[in-house]
Amino acid sequence: MSTTTEHAADTAAGTAAELGLDISPMAGHIGAEILGVDLSRDLTPGLVAEIRATLLKWKVVFFRDQDITQAQHLAFAKAFGEPTKAHPTLPSQFPDYPEILLLDNQQMGGGGGMGGGGSVESRWHTDVTFIPNPPMGSILRGVVVPPYGGDTQWTNLAVAYDRLSQPIKDVIDGLHAVHHNTLPMKRGELPGRLAKVFLGDGLRSVHPVVRVHPETGEKILFVNPNFTSHILELTRNEGRHLLALLYEHLQDAEFTVRFRWQPGSIAFWDNRATAHLVPTDVPAGMHRSMQRITIAGDLPQGPDGFTSHALEG
Repeated sequence: MSTTTEHAADTAAGTAAELGLDISPMAGHIGAEILGVDLSRDLTPGLVAEIRATLLKWKVVFFRDQDITQAQHLAFAKAFGEPTKAHPTLPSQFPDYPEILLLDNQQMGGGGGMGGGGSVESRWHTDVTFIPNPPMGSILRGVVVPPYGGDTQWTNLAVAYDRLSQPIKDVIDGLHAVHHNTLPMKRGELPGRLAKVFLGDGLRSVHPVVRVHPETGEKILFVNPNFTSHILELTRNEGRHLLALLYEHLQDAEFTVRFRWQPGSIAFWDNRATAHLVPTDVPAGMHRSMQRITIAGDLPQGPDGFTSHALEG
């Protein structure tokens, strides 16, 4: 570690300590727990700045033992940007809080998928990339948590890009891909009622395969197995092979963190720089209920200056 980097780390640690925060990294490249903050209270500008700085460094941050209301969940989100409506196609279950999306395995079927009976495959994905400006971040709150099972995993897409060989980087830096609101149904399965609502009208957008993070300047591998359809500049066959390589790469355990939920746990992730994996191992008969708020994002830009735009919907 360079002297400059050591000094920056010492300064950040000093700032966190001065604010009463204990920041505990959870894996080598992604994920940190933030202790010493009460999210039921209004956050000072200093606390907001420190949480944001930790988020930008570790890509997903976790809070424990936060007994907060929906109003306090919303207030926390507003400290970091403008909350969006619950989802572009799915309705909110909370008339007083249209920004909150309910993710409940008893209402959605299976382990929390939308096909009923677990008919939707769980794949790594970045939230809502089928719109031109995907969310900046997502804040997920554990309301009902099973005693075991139901962990969520995240992967750092900045490190994933960095670990690619230079020839692959040179190829993908100038490519652009279509993302659409589809669901990966298991073989022979048909979409359930909620899945059909999710699919709704067609939503498609074009994004750079590599986006430049608007705050850190990092290059981010910006494809995901759930919503990326094809690469514009390649034949469909070429694109399938390249996407398969990138999908396999971004799942490397080196880039990931796994979080075990408890009641009152909160995960806040940078949706511009991560993908995550919905759990499928909630034991039969156990209830898992989460509530999510997303924060509005900007239009992704590529290294070539390309700016994302909508194709449909």
